[in-house]
Amino acid sequence: MTRAAAHPVAEIFTQRWSPRAFTDAAISDADLMILFEAARWAPSASNLQPWRLIYCKRGSANHANFLAALNPGNQIWAKNAAALVCFASKTTLTRDGAEVPSPSHHLDAGAAWMALALQATTLGWHTHAMVGFNHEATRKALHVPEGFALNICVAIGKIGDKSTLPEALAAREAPSQRLPMGDIVFPEKMP
Repeated sequence: MTRAAAHPVAEIFTQRWSPRAFTDAAISDADLMILFEAARWAPSASNLQPWRLIYCKRGSANHANFLAALNPGNQIWAKNAAALVCFASKTTLTRDGAEVPSPSHHLDAGAAWMALALQATTLGWHTHAMVGFNHEATRKALHVPEGFALNICVAIGKIGDKSTLPEALAAREAPSQRLPMGDIVFPEKMP
């Protein structure tokens, strides 16, 4: 399936998609650091950079604990990813010497996620974000302190053959389309 933008955007936006079938290719520390460097340069409110990225490469000491914290439906395919990353974000900021709620920490972490996803695409890696994970088990497995929200977990890998997936997932293994512009962008006010 091909994807076509309604307006002339950079190809990276239509090339990036979220597969579930991954090969057994390992990711180098150098490639991971490039992905994390891209995330580091994401914009954030007041340049606070509230995101924290906690990762485990497949086969590392804590990988099994991280994988076990994912929902069972995600474990089926995420086990083959070269690395798993949790995006957490600090829920407060310091204003006039006091800790106050940060209204944009999720949005800022989302910008870092998008930067990482696009950088992965440029290097020939694929990413798949997940909200299906046990927050408490993930917090415990990755030693994430209170005061940080767990936003998403991300699988990173080289795209594999969809025949390695259960039939129901294999049927969905294709780049998805997007809603029409008229459904998401409104001049002046929402209808």
